[in-house]
Order: sequence, then C-alpha cells, then structure tokens
Amino acid sequence: MSKKFAITGIGTDVGKTVVSSIVAEALSATYWKPLQAGDLENSDSIKVARYTSNVKVLEERFRLTEPMSPHAAAEIDGVKIVLDDLQLPEVDSNFIVEGAGGLMVPLNNEGLTFADAIESWGIPTIIVSRHYLGSINHSLLTVDVLKSRRVDIAGIIFVGDENKATESIILKYSGLQMIARIPMAEALDKTFIGQQAKKISSQL
Repeated sequence: MSKKFAITGIGTDVGKTVVSSIVAEALSATYWKPLQAGDLENSDSIKVARYTSNVKVLEERFRLTEPMSPHAAAEIDGVKIVLDDLQLPEVDSNFIVEGAGGLMVPLNNEGLTFADAIESWGIPTIIVSRHYLGSINHSLLTVDVLKSRRVDIAGIIFVGDENKATESIILKYSGLQMIARIPMAEALDKTFIGQQAKKISSQL
C-alpha cells in the first residue's frame, strides 16, 4: 500500500519545502504543492525538483503572482479558491502534499483555510517545527488544530540544532513522536537531501 503524507509547518519559513523534499526522496514519492503564491520563477515545486533525484513533481493547482497570503493574492489575480479545487490528484505511488504557511492561512474570504484542506484529505500529517522564541506555542497550537479536526498526526520533524528543552516539552504535551531532526544545511543540494532521506526512510 502506498504511503501518503501532508506536510504542514508551524509557520512560514520553518523548512517545509526542505522537509518535503527529504520525505519525498525517502519514499520515491510524487510531490504536489497545490498553491504557490509569488516567487513563481523559483517556486517550491521547482526547488523540490532541483533537490531530489527520485521524485515526480506535479504542477500546482494555483500559481498566484503576489507573495502574500493566498486569499489576498488570489483576489489580486481574480481567482476564487474553493475546497473542491484542492482535492488530491490520483497517483499510483507514494505521495507528499505540501501546504502553504501554517494551518490557519486563509485561502479565500469565506473562511477556507489549509486546515480545512488537510482535514478533507484524510491522510496522515507531518508537522515541521523549527526552534525560535515562540515555537513551542506555535507547535502546540498546530497540534491542537489538527487534533480538533481528528487529523491523524504522523509525528514531528524538527529543523535545526537540537534543543532538548523545547523538543521535550512539545513531545510531552502533544503526545507525538519525533520522526527526525533535520540539521541546517551548509549547502542545500541533492547530496544533502539524499543523505537526510536515507537517515529518515526507516521512520516513515
């Protein structure tokens, strides 16, 4: 049976795309980011394709021109995002789908969020957490949102150097497992992604 995971972060710029690349490479998976807002010439899908060797990258459902919250970027582009637009494509392989920003990022002006999309997908979710002042709060809030929607949480991947005080309290309060810790890369390339993929493959 193929494995499917949604990847969400506790906020913006916590390492979701790097983690998605590593997990997708470890599983030789198909990768899909349904929505890209801004940076279209170097989108997350382009980065994943560049970082990986054994991953099929699907085209985004929405490519919005402005680097801002999806609901605002979509309005500027004259696009309306609804939940039916975000249904998972049918793939005959392991599958990774990456969200944008955090769970409560608004996708339209009627209250649709990425949490709604993840809930509708019904697949296990991996949380990406990066250490910074406030990350405990953001991590536990992310866990609570997913649990309140009865989303299966596969575990947490921490990004950066070990921080025992932070990691232990997040894991204790959430009751989740740590899948892996991904170090900050000196050079973000296929070599780094491949090395990390080998390390975590048995944890997925």
